[in-house]
Amino acid sequence: MRSGRSRAARPSGRQGRLRCHALDQSGGALVPRSPARGGPWQPQANGAARCCRGAPPPAGALGDGRGSWGVSAAELGSVGGRGLPCACARARARPRTRGPRVVRRRRGPCGWGRRGGGGRPGEQRGRRRRRGPGRPGDWRRRRGAGSGRRRRGAGGGVRAAGRMLLSLVLHMYSMRCVLPAAVLLGSAPTYVLAWGAWRLLSAFLPARLYQAVDDRLYCVYQSMVLFFFENYTGVQILLYGDLPKNKENIIYLANHQSTVDWIIADILAVRQNALGHVRYVLKDGLKWLPLYGCYFSQHGGIYVKRSAKFNEKEMRSKLQSYMNAGTPMYLVIFPEGTRYNPELTKVISASQTFAAQEGFAVLKHVLTPRIKATHVAFDSMKNYLDAIYDVTVAFEGTVDDKGQRKEAPSMAEFLCKECPKIHIHIDRIDKKDVPEEQAYMRRWLHERFEIKDKLLIEFYDSLDPERRNKFPGESVNSKLSLKKTLPSLLILSGLTAGMLMTEAGRKLYVRTWIYGTLIGCLWVSIKA
Repeated sequence: MRSGRSRAARPSGRQGRLRCHALDQSGGALVPRSPARGGPWQPQANGAARCCRGAPPPAGALGDGRGSWGVSAAELGSVGGRGLPCACARARARPRTRGPRVVRRRRGPCGWGRRGGGGRPGEQRGRRRRRGPGRPGDWRRRRGAGSGRRRRGAGGGVRAAGRMLLSLVLHMYSMRCVLPAAVLLGSAPTYVLAWGAWRLLSAFLPARLYQAVDDRLYCVYQSMVLFFFENYTGVQILLYGDLPKNKENIIYLANHQSTVDWIIADILAVRQNALGHVRYVLKDGLKWLPLYGCYFSQHGGIYVKRSAKFNEKEMRSKLQSYMNAGTPMYLVIFPEGTRYNPELTKVISASQTFAAQEGFAVLKHVLTPRIKATHVAFDSMKNYLDAIYDVTVAFEGTVDDKGQRKEAPSMAEFLCKECPKIHIHIDRIDKKDVPEEQAYMRRWLHERFEIKDKLLIEFYDSLDPERRNKFPGESVNSKLSLKKTLPSLLILSGLTAGMLMTEAGRKLYVRTWIYGTLIGCLWVSIKA
């Protein structure tokens, strides 16, 4: 029998389903509850109580034993006499295994949902209807505005994919230096193994023979370096002044402004077929480079300290040993001692102050040169040298919108093709025109840097736009042929790939990196 209450008087929602019917204890009989207290258990004329659907109360609901609900009368009292729902209400009050699905669309370029920002994640938009009996669990939008949003959302997804693809392309474009760096560094163990094997085999051979093969190996590796820094980047090399083509024993003096400067020496040497003869005067900290630090010293590099601890005796001894062995010499020195960076105003100011105190001209685009390494090198090899190359280098594209000079490109930026042209001015100075005394040579060296400074002022600060971004005089566009670089790349990369294809080769490769670095650091520390 149905309750006499209207449907509107009953509680609604989940709470209503939980409390629409209830038991109560009043002398062992079920009594009706008010709508505020629960549900409509109705007493019958014969004393039997029934719920709103006509079902009798569950067995054991009012006794001390446990019925189908598993609840005793004492437990009913323990909850404050509020009672329990009837069986039909309990069935309706069970938690649903599947709730209504919230239909979400993928995020577009402007936000969640529809074009123009949409709402937050999980926010339901548009009008929806409840799932129909035919497709359980299917929440569908009504046609009209919702379908239009769906179409606009699809278009936004295409635009988002396009933007992601463009972002990926730009990111890869900015990471163009990764491949060259991976090949150059990845080939280092292969090169060190080849050099180490030759070093062991030539232990009992004449030093001249060892040096000749070592120069050839070095030429192979540096040719691969030039493949990336010149052929790969497509940089244009413009040469001014004297253009020597024959091999000579020389000292190479240049302004120092970038980590690419040592590559410039290779660029000139390869055009004289003297790439394997290049040796550097390096700052002392570079000797700790893994694999490279030890090898540069073996190849003829000289590590010097920029402080007063300069070891003149060691440098003279090393140069003398190379002259005794008849080693070709293409010695690269950067007399400034550190890189010129227009953003480091304190360094520039200190250099200019020092020049003024010493009675020298103040320089704008170069630092005041230091004489020690240059004088020791020239004094030790004055009878062995043919000439001195005074080289001035300028990178195009190093001027900002205001016409001010900015920092020269680093190696990574250079490999990313951020430098379109390199301008190189060369003055070949015969050794007889160089003073031998240190005091006179110091003034001579500063005068050479005054000439460099004037060339760079013309390059960066010329008022005539036609004379800016170039040195005075005629230039020669020099392009390096792939025949000189590509074979070296194929040889070293092929040997490295072959080593990495086998398990034994991979172990040897890793051990070369680890043990080669440790042994090299130990060796240079002992030498120091």
